[in-house]
Amino acid sequence: MTDITSQVQDLVSRSGARSGLCTVFVPHTTAGITINENADPDVVSDMLGEVNRIVRFDGNYSHAEGNSAAHIKASMFGFSVQVIIEDGRLQLGTWQGIYFCEFDGPRNRKVYVKIIEA
Repeated sequence: MTDITSQVQDLVSRSGARSGLCTVFVPHTTAGITINENADPDVVSDMLGEVNRIVRFDGNYSHAEGNSAAHIKASMFGFSVQVIIEDGRLQLGTWQGIYFCEFDGPRNRKVYVKIIEA
């Protein structure tokens, strides 16, 4: 899990949008995007530990490529988030950050950001 909050905020700032919506989307089936606490790194460690316990890499999966666990985890986390923009800032909570989640890597990945000014 990689905190991409500052990069997304930079895009919002450079867009000049003062109010609106920011969508962050990952176009991959084995990677996800989520919002969670970014103050204590133990939260990320706990999240990954638990999701790895729930969805084991060595499960009895049929998918021939061998990465079904990554597909399942990505679907659990989701592929996009939306954040409100006010006064040119992402309206995240005090402890919230936007995370890119890699479940089948390392790989070259893309993250799309769409800013809609209101």
